[in-house]
Amino acid sequence: MDHQFVGIPELTGVPRVAVVIDVMRAFTVAAWAFARGVERIVLASTESEALALKESNSGWLALKDGAPAAGFDAVNSPGLLRSRDFGGRTLVQKTTAGTVGALAVADAPLVLCASFVVAGATARFLRGEESGPVTFVVTGEGGRADEDLACAEYIGRRMGGGEVDPAPYLRRARMSRAAADLAGGLRSGYHPDDVGLCSEIDRFPFAMVARREESLMVLRPVGVPAGPAPAP
Repeated sequence: MDHQFVGIPELTGVPRVAVVIDVMRAFTVAAWAFARGVERIVLASTESEALALKESNSGWLALKDGAPAAGFDAVNSPGLLRSRDFGGRTLVQKTTAGTVGALAVADAPLVLCASFVVAGATARFLRGEESGPVTFVVTGEGGRADEDLACAEYIGRRMGGGEVDPAPYLRRARMSRAAADLAGGLRSGYHPDDVGLCSEIDRFPFAMVARREESLMVLRPVGVPAGPAPAP
């Protein structure tokens, strides 16, 4: 299929199907949040909006990039999130790249958010929808983040239905500038396991679909039947 791979600044018009990629770390974190019991994730455009949504909705939680901050309940780190219990809660997420990319394509008829941990399920979901060519939004580094591009290319290949060796794609993620920055402690709100957790393939059996619900852009998990395991 003739998929398109674009950065957020390169988006023109409204794509028919958009898959927004943020491997390190927004949509790895989102997948872990769902695995830890979050019911839905509301994507916020600013930190102020995230806090306002939390304050106006009883029981909601808020998550942001960077170091812990007043009013926020969690930071954008899978290592710091994986032991939390979020059973039945709504989480408001604001990050530097991932949420920005999802909101940029909010008018598309079908929007998915993805990372390596849900890559296989995302590809199977798209095959089931017979979606045709996809616009992959590579959110990091203005569309140049190799970990995001590698994940997008892997999902695109998996959409073809055959076996695809994930190892070269995961290697690119582990060797990316984002991984080096995280491992070097250059990003706050970091756990030493973050790079490894962001480089796991197909950990979760669901895709993450974003849709408008009233005035909000809301991300929810959608279970996808298992397909053939990727090559070791």
